[in-house]
Amino acid sequence: MATAAKSDLWVRILSAIILFAIAGVALWLGGIAYGLLLLVGGALTLVEWTALVRAMPLGSGGRAGFIALGLILVAGAIGGLWFVRDALGVTAALWLFGMVWATDIGAYFAGRAFGGARLAPAISPSKTWSGLTGGMVAALIASATIGDRAGIIGVPLWIGLFMGLLAQLGDLGESWMKRRAGVKDSGRLIPGHGGIFDRVDGLLPVALVIGALAAFGPLAVRAGG
Repeated sequence: MATAAKSDLWVRILSAIILFAIAGVALWLGGIAYGLLLLVGGALTLVEWTALVRAMPLGSGGRAGFIALGLILVAGAIGGLWFVRDALGVTAALWLFGMVWATDIGAYFAGRAFGGARLAPAISPSKTWSGLTGGMVAALIASATIGDRAGIIGVPLWIGLFMGLLAQLGDLGESWMKRRAGVKDSGRLIPGHGGIFDRVDGLLPVALVIGALAAFGPLAVRAGG
C-alpha cells in the first residue's frame, strides 16, 4: 500500500513538472504558442464541464443554464489571460498565475500542518479553514512580491488576499459539481491529477476578474514594469 502511494506521488510530481514546463514556455513565448495553449485548454475544460453537467441531476433548463455559465466563465478566463499577457506583459501574467499557484500550495501545506475545522464537509471533506487562510495568505505574498516586480498599478497588491479566496471558491464550486455528478475527477487526461478542469478550477474566476480589471478597469502597469 505504501509503495502504491509513493508511486502515485511520483506520477503526480512528474505530471505537475510537465504541465508547469508547458505552461511556462507558452507564457514566455506568448503569441501563437500562448494562444494555442489557452484555446486547447479552454476547449478541454468545456468538454469536461459539459460532461459533469450532463451527469448532474438537473432539469433541461438547469442543465442549459450551467452549460451557458461554463461558456461564459471559460471564454472570460481565456480573454482575461490573453489580454493580461498581451497588454500588460509576461510578468503581469505571471503575477496572475502566481496568485493562483500560491493559493493551491499555501492551502495544501497549511491544511496539512494545522488541520482543524472542516470548511465545507458536505462538498469537500478534505478542505479546512486553516487551508483557506493559508491559501489566502500565500496569494497575498505572491501578489505583493510578483506584483511589485511587474509594476502593477491601479489596484492594491493586497488584492491577492481576495484572489486567494476567489480561487478557493472556484475549487469548491467544481467540487460541488463533481459531488453532484457522482465522480471523483473531472477527467482522466492528466495522470495523477484528473482532468484539465481539476487543474484550472481556481484559475478561471481569478483570470476573469483580473482580466476585466485590466481591460475595463483601473489595472495597469507602470512604465518600465
